[in-house]
Amino acid sequence: MAVKIRLRRMGQKKAPFYRIVVADSRSPRDGRCIEEIGTYDPMKDPSEYHVNEELAKKWLANGAQPTDTVARILKAAGIEK
Repeated sequence: MAVKIRLRRMGQKKAPFYRIVVADSRSPRDGRCIEEIGTYDPMKDPSEYHVNEELAKKWLANGAQPTDTVARILKAAGIEK
């Protein structure tokens, strides 16, 4: 099973808010997830993010692949593979 760390869209129309989740790569974007590890709010200036560092490191160590956007957020948070 391929596991990805990706964004799940929440919030109202034209006001997106994202949760950073760990999910099976075959599940839909806003579908079932394994675990939530953080949030990302692009509507604030500058963009605001919160990541549970322990969970992110655990999933990266177990082989979860972050998407490009999530990889940038993790890098900004100081979390490396």
